[in-house]
Amino acid sequence: MKQIDFTPWPPELAKRYREKGYWQDRPLTSVISDQLAQHGDKPAVIDAHRSLTYQELEAYSDHLAAYLAAQGIQQGDTALIQLANQVEFYISLFALLKLGAAPVCALFSHKQTEINSYCEQLEPTVLIVSSAHELYRDDAFIQTLQQQYPSIRTTLVDHPKGNSLLKQAYLQPRAFIAPDLNPEHVAFFQLSGGSTGTPKLIPRTHNDYLYSVVASKDICELTEQHVYLCALPAPHNFPLSSPGALGVFAAGGTVVMANDPSPSSCFQLIERYQVTHTALVPPALQLWLQHAPKSAHNLQSLAVIQVGGAKLSLTIAEQVKPLLGCQLQQVFGMAEGLVNYTRYDDDLWHILHTQGRPISEDDQIKVVDEQGNLVPDGEEGRLLTRGPYTIRGYYRSPEHNQSAFDEHGFYSSGDLVKRLPSGHLIVTGRVKDQINRGGEKIAAEEVENLLLGHPNIQQAAIVAMPDATLGEKSFAFLTGIPVKALALRKYLREQGIADYKVPDKFKFIDNLPLTPVGKVDKKQLRNETEVQQPTPQF
Repeated sequence: MKQIDFTPWPPELAKRYREKGYWQDRPLTSVISDQLAQHGDKPAVIDAHRSLTYQELEAYSDHLAAYLAAQGIQQGDTALIQLANQVEFYISLFALLKLGAAPVCALFSHKQTEINSYCEQLEPTVLIVSSAHELYRDDAFIQTLQQQYPSIRTTLVDHPKGNSLLKQAYLQPRAFIAPDLNPEHVAFFQLSGGSTGTPKLIPRTHNDYLYSVVASKDICELTEQHVYLCALPAPHNFPLSSPGALGVFAAGGTVVMANDPSPSSCFQLIERYQVTHTALVPPALQLWLQHAPKSAHNLQSLAVIQVGGAKLSLTIAEQVKPLLGCQLQQVFGMAEGLVNYTRYDDDLWHILHTQGRPISEDDQIKVVDEQGNLVPDGEEGRLLTRGPYTIRGYYRSPEHNQSAFDEHGFYSSGDLVKRLPSGHLIVTGRVKDQINRGGEKIAAEEVENLLLGHPNIQQAAIVAMPDATLGEKSFAFLTGIPVKALALRKYLREQGIADYKVPDKFKFIDNLPLTPVGKVDKKQLRNETEVQQPTPQF
């Protein structure tokens, strides 16, 4: 049987994690199967079109797994899912997990560039996509992918407003014979928000991810009574596992899926389904705070709003309780593993000023200076971490792993933090050449390389500029023959990148400033953006 490549934990640590009960040697799909006896007839997930009970989610994912198995898809294969916030996302994810065919779940905002990158790295056997996405409104792009990546044997296109092969596949009862899965092996792939041009794939095993989900569920005190609003894109690590939909399933609760995180989409759902918990990025939270006082919808059921993905300003954090009447929980995590939460019993200062403390007592944290020396608590440094749910290497990326992991297996996240004596972390910035635009990570190198393909552009440097709403926006400094911003935006979209990666501002200058060693001085360029934009108050 094929096995997907990944970097395993050292045997002594794997033994320790089992002895401590972190790794249960159970499949990730147990978050659903464990609920069948007690909550089988209870709604598990609700979207704009339908509601599925736990029994239905289990049965439909079985049917789809059986259909895929009949197409020759088997354990050790890989897949690509690109669906919106709809029940079919979880049906597809669980079907592939049951088969042992590890999917990568692309965001719905991703376009040709990202999809090609994932296909090139994974060589998937299965595509599960939606005709609501512009790439799949006809068969042209799919045919291109099939020609370029002959590994693709099965394609299921969902039509959200009508019948489709995907719906036929999971609605038609089929007996599924589950393979014997090894929980040490890769369950699926998360996406990195890395600073390099090619997005890195993050192999997550059943053992490590299930531990993260269940421990998060316990920290967040979820029960079968809770209703979670999935307002962010479902594949994101935050609304998937922190504790996210999987944590809610593990508790026997209900997940309600919103089309987007806007107040107009979400407030009616909160009232209708008596939502108790949700997760937002700071820009979405700001919109909620602006609209809540004048909203006609009753939001009193809302007990907890988690905020993560980008730094939350103190002034915004202080408004959550007065304007929304609920508990704020700050979350700082990464798809590579480590997740931190403020706890409900933390004092107000730590809830407002910090991004929480780690899930596990075996989350090992080091904060180091530029030379790799440990810095005292309260001083800024680079975050290094390892633990029972933090990966030991990216998928088939040996060169990048050399710089991302040290000789002891500690992962360098690229975050600058201060650690307090309590163990709480305060995120102060980023080391990597990356823009965090409202929770969406943009690798500067990727966009710079695309801009350099324009005949009028000689040099390109993209940096973050402060923004009061999104935290950061992207600013492109260019040399060459000036081109209007509208034309550059059109050019970049024609290259097939997601819209959020297109720079918010362009500026042509005579020369890019250089450091003493001849590299582009992005620090100086960032200083120039700060002169032009007011710095948000963190």
